[in-house]
Amino acid sequence: MRQLDAIDVVVDLTAVRGVGLRNVPSTLDVFDSHFPRFPVLPGVLVLASLVELARQVCAAEDPGGHWTLRRARRLQYRRFVRPGDQLELIVDLRERPAPGSAVFTGEVRVDGALVTRARELLLARAA
Repeated sequence: MRQLDAIDVVVDLTAVRGVGLRNVPSTLDVFDSHFPRFPVLPGVLVLASLVELARQVCAAEDPGGHWTLRRARRLQYRRFVRPGDQLELIVDLRERPAPGSAVFTGEVRVDGALVTRARELLLARAA
């Protein structure tokens, strides 16, 4: 099975914000089963792209750490992602509740239209 890339291009990366792009080619294996007559990118893979971008924001401040998703809350999926779409990903650091943790908000857009919104993505540094 072909590796699924979470992000193709990081456009902007600071210690508090990340902006990236992900192209969705029609050749992804996931489209064979999800769904053959109406192929859409599964929402969990859209979420994985946001998490990967949030990890890169954390790594900009803490390059030695490995960050994992601990909680995703208040997610909204508003539109299907189809083959050929380009995802515009944005994550913003909302707070650092404790050392080794970070809370982000995130949005995914296709052609300016909101696809997914995550109000809370909690990442923690793995020990």
